[in-house]
Amino acid sequence: MKVKIKESYFELVEEDITDLEVDAIVNAANSQLKLGGGVAGAIRRKGGEIIQDECDEIGYCPVGDARITSGGALKARYVIHAVGPVYGEGEEDEKLRNATLNSLKLAEQYKILSLAFPAISTGIFGYPKERCADIMLSTTIAHLKGDTSLKQVIICLYDPLTLDIFKQRATHIIKTDGAFSEFKEL
Repeated sequence: MKVKIKESYFELVEEDITDLEVDAIVNAANSQLKLGGGVAGAIRRKGGEIIQDECDEIGYCPVGDARITSGGALKARYVIHAVGPVYGEGEEDEKLRNATLNSLKLAEQYKILSLAFPAISTGIFGYPKERCADIMLSTTIAHLKGDTSLKQVIICLYDPLTLDIFKQRATHIIKTDGAFSEFKEL
């Protein structure tokens, strides 16, 4: 699914986020910025230890916030480490919204034109995929409808079921937005 929103493109794909040719990818991080398993582990394996070394220098990132490092050996020049919530810790929706929005703002700050997100917190953190889709999609779409220098935002999903969930939720959000005339699916 690819949608034009004002001067930007929003896309949902099923791919390996570490293989995307974008300016930056988002890592579904933990507060200690330790690249263990899941997306973080793949980033470390393909990007190299330099990314973990840079994370170690940063040291900590609170839930709902984001930090940036180089992309090491990845195709992406940067990795934005967004710390999403563990499901059940409280205020999860607001924390996920903040992690998404803070990643978008950090991308703007670094003049990143193309950015790819995973489904933050839906792995070991246990966040329900439908709720994640609603929050990440609505936050991203609202950002792209505003004044942004981002030209492309991709949500990169790791399996067909998750992609289908995100497509269904994106279609619902776009059709009930009220500003539907601004959107054009390509």
